[in-house]
Order: sequence, then C-alpha cells, then structure tokens
Amino acid sequence: MNKDNARGNRIDPALWVKPEQFLSYLKYEKNSALHTLNACFHDLKKLVGFVNAAQLSWPVLEQQHIRQWIVSLHSQGLSGQSLQRILSHWRQFFHYLCHQLQILEINPAQGIRAPKARKKLPVVLDVDQMTALLRNPDNHEKDRKGSRHEQFLQIRDYTMLELLYSCGLRLSELVWLKISHLFEKNQQLRVLGKRQRERIVPVGKKAREAIDLWLPFRKSLAKENEPALFISVHGKRLGNRQVQNRIREYARKRGVSISLTPHMLRHSFASHLLESSGDLRAVQELLGHKDISTTQIYTHLDFQHLAAVYDKTHPRARDKKTGSDDNEGQLPKDEQIT
Repeated sequence: MNKDNARGNRIDPALWVKPEQFLSYLKYEKNSALHTLNACFHDLKKLVGFVNAAQLSWPVLEQQHIRQWIVSLHSQGLSGQSLQRILSHWRQFFHYLCHQLQILEINPAQGIRAPKARKKLPVVLDVDQMTALLRNPDNHEKDRKGSRHEQFLQIRDYTMLELLYSCGLRLSELVWLKISHLFEKNQQLRVLGKRQRERIVPVGKKAREAIDLWLPFRKSLAKENEPALFISVHGKRLGNRQVQNRIREYARKRGVSISLTPHMLRHSFASHLLESSGDLRAVQELLGHKDISTTQIYTHLDFQHLAAVYDKTHPRARDKKTGSDDNEGQLPKDEQIT
C-alpha cells in the first residue's frame, strides 16, 4: 500500500462517501424499516469514528482494520449479537461502495466473524398468563365504572393486545395498521411487514370482538382523514413508544409479573400455535418470516415444553427423591430369583 495514500487528506474528496447516501439507498431502494435504518445509522457512525481516528479513507481499508475495530468494540463490552449486527451493516455498506458506486474493489468486512452470540430463547407467556391478561374489560363491572377517557384507553389497549397475540404482529406492524387493512367483516388483516412485504393473516374471534368494541371509540376521537387503526386521545396515530408503555402498564394492572413487551406476545402466538399444530411452515407464513430458519427457534421452545412434560410424567424420568425410582433395576418381588 502506498503510505501517501493511507491518509484521508491524500484521497480524492469525491471518494469520501457519507453513510447518509447509503441510508437513503436502503430506505428508497430496499424499503428498509425505520428501526433498521436507525440501527444502521448508529453502527455506521461507529465505523466513521474509527476511520476518522485512523485518518483513513474508504478505498484503503483492509480486513485488518475491520478486525481491529471489532476487537476494540468487543473490549468495550458489546455482546456477540451486537457485534454481528454491526458487522452485517458494515458489510452491506462496503458492498454498496463496491457494486453501486464502484469505489472499492473488495469488501474489507467480508469473511470477518464476530464472537459467537449466546443464543437466547424467546420469552413467552403460558396459556394461563395469556388468559388472565386478555380477559375482556367489558366483562368486569369495575372497568365499566371509569370515565369515557378511561374506557377509551382500556378498550384500545385491550384490542391492541388481542391483535398482537391473535395475529402475531410486530410492534411496527401494529402501529402502521390502517382501518382499510381490515376486510372480510374484520376476519382478515392486511399486514405490511419488513421491507414492505405484505401478508394476509386471519383475525381470531376474540380479536374481532375486541375490534368491534374499539371502533366506536375510535370514530368518536379520530381526526379527519386519519387512517390509523389505533389512535391516541388526541385523535392521531400512536407511536411505538406509546404502545410499549401502554402494554406494559396494562399487563401490570392485570397482575402479570414480567415487564411485558409487544414482541413477547408475538413469541407467545408462535409458540402456542406451533405447540398445538406442529406446522412450522404455517407459523412461518403467519409471522412473515422470509427464512424458515428464523421460525425454527420456536421448535426449541416446543421441545422445552415436551421435555418438561416428560420429566413430570414418565416413570423413568422422575427424580429418585420422589421415591418412584427406589427399586430401579430390580425385578418385581414375584419374579425375583431366590
């Protein structure tokens, strides 16, 4: 490498591509979700920081630089999962420089692996917890005694939970639902998933009943021409953080001990459906997963459930402390050799 060209001020300024250009490409060409764009922005900000500190420019980067920077981030305490995400975004950015702008000849992040991330199984609620959480507020006198404002919040939050669990929606998918996405008498829902991939999901009976409760409240407060299915008391579309806070508060009032998130309801939907049907491909379609390997995480949860049932019920699996295996390996008395 020419040392004179290893400094950023020695490189043609036209070659210094700002990450914002790549983010625009992701947004308009690849239809990437806002959450993905935000994560990518912060990951590329780290990359730019390293490049500036080393006084380098894109065309002179090599694998050794990327490897050193990943090691540096790891030493700062970033998890393997975070490093894998960062490397993925860096690889995508360099691929863009190679193939779209043709500034680079090779991708310096290609072939570099982050430390293995410890696999975490999704947290799910069991059926009893879901039953307690989703009891219809209209069936309880104390819930009907509240003001119109309180009833609005109760019915709206209840309906959001029912749809998240009934349809296995992501948070962003719920937030961007429109009235027009409901059809066939509210029995089906059009969902826009990641990268604007569309899927049609069935709406369960309880969720349809919740929607029927919610729509009159929504109609009374929605601003003119507001298409969102779920709105705030001010008549405008709810934001992600508002939904997260409301669901956490709703669960707390229903006695759910864990800090509930929308994605836990999606996990519970998938786990319970797979446990009942065993149809992994159907669960993949309903969740909107592009790759079935993403859905296979729920088979581990299903196996955990089966293993727990086995441990509790099979006579050869019981702990000796229960007394069930005290005579393990012995013949019945009437068959023992004397």
